[in-house]
Amino acid sequence: MKPTIRASSLRGFPVLLGELGADPGEYFRRFGISADAVAEDDEPVSITDHDKMLDAAAAELNCPDLGLRMATMQDVSVLGPLAIAIQASETLDIALRSASRFLFVHSPALHVTVDDDPLGRSEVVAVTYRKDILQSPYSSQGIELGIGLMFQIARLLIEDTVGLRSVDFAHAPVSPISRYTEFFGTDVRFNQATPAIRIERRLLGRTLASGNDAIRQVAIDYLAATFPDNPQVRTTARVQRVIAGALASAPTIDDAAQLLVTHPRTLQRQLRAEGTTFREVRDGVRREYVHRLVTGSDDSFDEIARSVGFAEQSAMTHAVQRWFGVSPRELRKLNLSR
Repeated sequence: MKPTIRASSLRGFPVLLGELGADPGEYFRRFGISADAVAEDDEPVSITDHDKMLDAAAAELNCPDLGLRMATMQDVSVLGPLAIAIQASETLDIALRSASRFLFVHSPALHVTVDDDPLGRSEVVAVTYRKDILQSPYSSQGIELGIGLMFQIARLLIEDTVGLRSVDFAHAPVSPISRYTEFFGTDVRFNQATPAIRIERRLLGRTLASGNDAIRQVAIDYLAATFPDNPQVRTTARVQRVIAGALASAPTIDDAAQLLVTHPRTLQRQLRAEGTTFREVRDGVRREYVHRLVTGSDDSFDEIARSVGFAEQSAMTHAVQRWFGVSPRELRKLNLSR
């Protein structure tokens, strides 16, 4: 089954395209998205088609900040029943735990987690926003919409941006840097391992003015009863995230098993039951990251090879030829000519 996202994620898209002089209906038809579904927040649409449509509209309408603009037209209610649990949380930490547990209700391909700071600062945490690229390709506009919405929600909950350290994107800038700093009001870093909002750890304990534990518990009980499990959090998806987080070190199945607190043979058996292997999962993660870095950044091919765990650039060149039928240089040239 193709991964989906609630149609509420397209809130603001028709209005924005109208302002840009375009027909949103034409985009819906081209990408196979039902206009009737978009009118109903709870209807599922393909997240791949959703993201491809955003990327295409941004490029064709000369609107590189389309995702960020859409984020300003949305609020926490986009998340449907999960929004109640988030708003009623007594602290930011509890709100993030609710989002991490139930974001699959909005889209099973998206994940929010609270991780250690990628720069190793103990007083900072990274609120990460990941899309499983084995389920659906990476999209700069889709990620900017998601991070932008997450920022809007955080600002609503804690009522200021004091304690915000930086916003990280895994892609190169698609808008002028000034547009990002204007939107987020802080440093914005690009070509990072994982999209995230880095905040001071102390903010996790911040008491939220909208907190109401009784209401939150009702919302959580409803979510748990109505959506008891995330069907997409399979072993393959969990291994993909582990590999993505340690790609530069070329993780082995032993490394992944250790991080997932299981035995390598158990992990191998679980992957086999899902029709894949560790080697195939790692190959898929590398393929997606290499494509994004080759086509979406100015990094040298040697730098890219090292960042995705290839010992030599020549090994990456052979892999790119196998995956895409062209060399890295040709792949970058083809993308620039579009």
